[in-house]
Amino acid sequence: MNNPASRYPAIADYALISDCHCAALISRAGSVDWCCMPRFDSDTCFGRLLDWEKGGHCIICPRGDQTGTTRRYVPGTMILETHFHAAGGEACLLDFFVMDDEAPEQAHYQQVRLLEGISGRVEFGAEVFPRFDFGDIVPHVRDHGGGTYTAIGSNVGLVIHSDIRFDVVRDSGLCAGFHLCAGERIHLSIRFVPPERIEDKALLSRTASTEARTAFERTRNWWRNWAGRIEYPSESELDEQTLRSAIVLKSLSFERTGAIIAAPTTSLPENRSGQRNWDYRFSWVRDSVFTVRALYTLGCEREADRFLRFVQRSSAGSANEMQIMYAVDGKRRLTEVELDWLEGYRDSKPVRIGNFASEQVQLDIYGEILEMAWQWHVKGRELDAQYWDFLVDVVNTVCVKWQEKDHGIWEFRDAEQHFVHSKAMCWSALDHGIRLALEKGASVPVEHWTQARADIRNAIERDGYDSRRGIFVQAFDNEYLDAALLLLPRTGFIAYDDSRMVRTTDAICRQLDNGGLLARYDSPDGLPGKEGTFVPCTFWLVRCLAYQGRHELAWEYYRRALGCANELGL
Repeated sequence: MNNPASRYPAIADYALISDCHCAALISRAGSVDWCCMPRFDSDTCFGRLLDWEKGGHCIICPRGDQTGTTRRYVPGTMILETHFHAAGGEACLLDFFVMDDEAPEQAHYQQVRLLEGISGRVEFGAEVFPRFDFGDIVPHVRDHGGGTYTAIGSNVGLVIHSDIRFDVVRDSGLCAGFHLCAGERIHLSIRFVPPERIEDKALLSRTASTEARTAFERTRNWWRNWAGRIEYPSESELDEQTLRSAIVLKSLSFERTGAIIAAPTTSLPENRSGQRNWDYRFSWVRDSVFTVRALYTLGCEREADRFLRFVQRSSAGSANEMQIMYAVDGKRRLTEVELDWLEGYRDSKPVRIGNFASEQVQLDIYGEILEMAWQWHVKGRELDAQYWDFLVDVVNTVCVKWQEKDHGIWEFRDAEQHFVHSKAMCWSALDHGIRLALEKGASVPVEHWTQARADIRNAIERDGYDSRRGIFVQAFDNEYLDAALLLLPRTGFIAYDDSRMVRTTDAICRQLDNGGLLARYDSPDGLPGKEGTFVPCTFWLVRCLAYQGRHELAWEYYRRALGCANELGL
């Protein structure tokens, strides 16, 4: 192909599978182009998503002319079902990570691919080319006989079982060609194993297709049992898009600790050949609270409780020790590094791991923590003494820090500012803290908190409001707009239908709309190039419009945002 970038599928062509420990992205062509094991933030085992030649992949697809591919998730699960419609017949490929209802906290670190002939006879090709440490390490691949293969390099080991007879290619990959007739089944499983255990005879023993099929049944039951606990908070039925979104959010949770990642990938660009390529495989406090709030609304209380405990542990129970984000195990140091040997998705460098934003100050996280605690309280759940002490520490910290500048919700990499959204979230932290204290009858400095809350309101209304236009602005003493202002009513700082909020909403529609979707802001941000639209902002706008009674316009934006999903609902 003339353009190397054209080899890459569109990002929307990828499907996600997960076991709440690790994740993989699978293309429409049946290729695993991204997989990190044993954790979301581990180095890649397959990483062709970021370098077509060096990254590594695992593909099973028909050879020759292919008339089409259709995909779906097995209903109520994160099991991907890909139907290949080839000239000679039809086959179905099932992709999943193994889950187990009997031990939900136990990770298998095992990806399974089940292929079944539906009709006719289809010629297939299969390749397994692992590449470790983001393509920097070519592992040693070995055939142990009986359909068992291993790949070892650095601190990673993979045990591969299959009914397919593979040829070892240059000791670094596997290739095979085979045909599949109606009713025939084959399987391929890839399991992460520490290299020091790679010679364990039990691990090297062949896994039969029947066992892989049993793993499919267990995994399907696990996801359906979880999805079956969802309680829709209205009299209407749970729609498919909401259910799919909830399952995806659950799939981004790290079962061992309760952390929730923002995304399973790194360095996918906002624009080709731009600089805005970041590593999102970490747990942001704010993003995670957004996720927990959505799941909590659907009755998923366990996820909320475990994330709250995760933040408390990771911050050492101290507000002063809180970071805006953590690794999935609670680690704090997330040093940002550029991997200059990778070409990047569609030749979009740089590729980064780690995230410098972990060192930033973002004051809004305090408000998110207190709002989540308030929701926990109104649901009748007990705030134990240790957790309450932590919350009091957070509120006391806000009383001191609210007057400081920060980097804001969008993690601007230039100078800190007095962002209005950050100030409003500090106001929210104090407001919820005061209400909790009064209901608990707790002995805390409520008068001091109340005065600080009033001071924040006065500062926002004086310095964060453009009286000439009658709208709130991004930051004190600037004139820019910011989609985060759409969150002001949710904090309780202002009513949705307050005339100032209605005018702010209208201004955001006029200035940040780009083809029916919203950009995050219209201000300089210290980075070259222009950023793309951000779908969540459009849904924030929908909420504002709906509560303002402008239902027709709200539905218009809602449908436009929903139209960004691919056929799998992602």
